[in-house]
Amino acid sequence: MIELSKLPAVNAGLNAASALLLMLGYSFARQRALTAHTMAMLGACGTSTLFLISYLTYHFYHGSTRFQGTGILRGIYFAILITHTVLAVVIVPLAVTSVFYGLSSKFPKHVKIARITLPLWLYVSVTGVIIYWMLYRLHV
Repeated sequence: MIELSKLPAVNAGLNAASALLLMLGYSFARQRALTAHTMAMLGACGTSTLFLISYLTYHFYHGSTRFQGTGILRGIYFAILITHTVLAVVIVPLAVTSVFYGLSSKFPKHVKIARITLPLWLYVSVTGVIIYWMLYRLHV
């Protein structure tokens, strides 16, 4: 069993893996390597799902972690956190819908919603890593 104190780093790793898989999946789609695209995007779904489970577990047992920075850094942190949190909620139905259309071979609908889903999901994954860094690695 993993130590509770290690879960934030695990979560950041899962977010980073999700971002990488999203970028790979997009690249594969552009190359028309559709099987590789599907595998990368399902991998992104898997890592994001594992992230959510790990995140909820950590916060259930640990609670919140307060950001220690001050001044402009505090404002930047909260701007990132608020946009990240709002888009993390928005991305769930978008990602589920994108995956559903893709796996159902409804490609025009899949492409249309994926054009919205991908940049938002990528933003959420990358800002998740930034939030981890600001909370746990940035010594202010």
